[in-house]
Amino acid sequence: MATEDKNRATAAAILPLVGGAANVASIAHCMTRLRLGLHDRSLVDDEALKALPAVMGVVEDDTYQIVLGPGTVARVTPEFEHLVEEGRAAAPAASPAPAPGDAPSASAASAVSADELAAQGAAIKAQQKAKNATPFKLFLRKIANIFVPLIPALIGCGIIAGLNGLLVNLEWLPVVTPALAAMASGFMALIAVFVGYNTAKEFGGTPILGGAVAAIIVFPGVANIDAFGQTLSPGQGGVLGALGAAVLAVYVEKWCRRWVPEALDVLVTPTLTVLISGLVTIFGLMYVAGEVSSAIGTFADWLLSNGGAGAGFVLGGLFLPLVMLGLHQALIPIHTTLIEQQGYTVLLPILAMAGAGQVGAAVAVYFRLPRNESIRRTIKSALPAGLLGVGEPLIYGVSLPLGRPFITACVGGAFGGGFVGLFNQLGDTVGSTAIGPSGWALFPLLDGNHGLGSTIAIYGGGLLVGYVAGFLATYFFGFGKELLAEFNVSQEPTPSTVAATGGTPPAPTATTGPDHRDHPDPGPDPAKAPAGV
Repeated sequence: MATEDKNRATAAAILPLVGGAANVASIAHCMTRLRLGLHDRSLVDDEALKALPAVMGVVEDDTYQIVLGPGTVARVTPEFEHLVEEGRAAAPAASPAPAPGDAPSASAASAVSADELAAQGAAIKAQQKAKNATPFKLFLRKIANIFVPLIPALIGCGIIAGLNGLLVNLEWLPVVTPALAAMASGFMALIAVFVGYNTAKEFGGTPILGGAVAAIIVFPGVANIDAFGQTLSPGQGGVLGALGAAVLAVYVEKWCRRWVPEALDVLVTPTLTVLISGLVTIFGLMYVAGEVSSAIGTFADWLLSNGGAGAGFVLGGLFLPLVMLGLHQALIPIHTTLIEQQGYTVLLPILAMAGAGQVGAAVAVYFRLPRNESIRRTIKSALPAGLLGVGEPLIYGVSLPLGRPFITACVGGAFGGGFVGLFNQLGDTVGSTAIGPSGWALFPLLDGNHGLGSTIAIYGGGLLVGYVAGFLATYFFGFGKELLAEFNVSQEPTPSTVAATGGTPPAPTATTGPDHRDHPDPGPDPAKAPAGV
């Protein structure tokens, strides 16, 4: 009950700071973020939101995103929706009272603080958002929005599949393992239907019609149909075929809405949508998508078998820049296709090494800036989330605005990816049965071809390599003299800076640690740095 109260309190604290219920146009959530569509962005109090204990950061993208972390966001969102429903008819909330963080901070007058660094990260994010608003990247964002809602089921079924495999190998509970196999496989057997439903919804059609057309792909009866001289197989084309079929259904439906008389629309439009889209799917899309899906699996296997170390080095090193450019979203259907075909994706464990490089770089920044307690507090608070694969606070609050440490973090990810890729090249395949988690959170989802112990050891070794490489690259090459001079300065206000700001110096204390202030920091918690993609 205490947990429910905490989640409700978090939702209640967030609502007035985003302008109240009347300012909320839409509510959704992904793995880590509460995503809000807002009527008036100016009503949002960013600094007060960042100061909330449960908030890791905020990001403004196509929606306003509040980073709450895995697990928490799934519990806070229903409470937030309930509060919005209750207050929907009310007038927009008045501007929130100034948060404690609105008071001038004495430390703000001295060296560059974590808050200022976070502001730089937010500015970079805003600039990148503008650059990412191209038709192609907006299309990729739509694709990502189709698959993101499926991630919880992929994770749950993936963990159950891993547990079932362990029990089968140990020959334990033979009565239970068939049931676990059914639980783990049921969703994947019908994933095409869910993809079709979400695709139609995202592209502006009737979701259930998208699901109906996509259901043709997994219907056992297609085994009686010949197309292109071949007999179709249930599931042929997989999620790519379902995506294409649903997009086609949306366009057919919109065409029907324009030309079919209103009196006949309820009968004719759904019939023509399913009929036309279904025929094209059966006698075209299933075959083409099946060939593409097979090519993806074949290419991934060939790439890692013949050039695993080099491919892993490149993929691990480029993943953070891909995230910055918004191009990582193109990998989501590829991951899902590999999981559907092989039971796991061999790409995700390699890409997860980018997060390891980021963690190593953050630790190096911590040691290289011993006098900047503000940034060091940010790193200490954000490291646990970074170890679990939630790297946004470290990326947009520390490494990216600093500049060079972001590059050295990529170097760490490259070495970690090269390590995992090398073992793939040597025949020890390391894969993930679901997408979404990374870092330590990926351990329960690991699978491979040489047993769970070997798979865990290789992935863990890759993380260690990423941590060490990211740390060493950042510690020795991540800072120039000017950068150190600017950031490696105590946040303790001096008499001159206090006088310049018209403030009053804090009373002296007997504290012997690096931070001698005896008053609470009035600024927002520096751990709540802006988050990324």
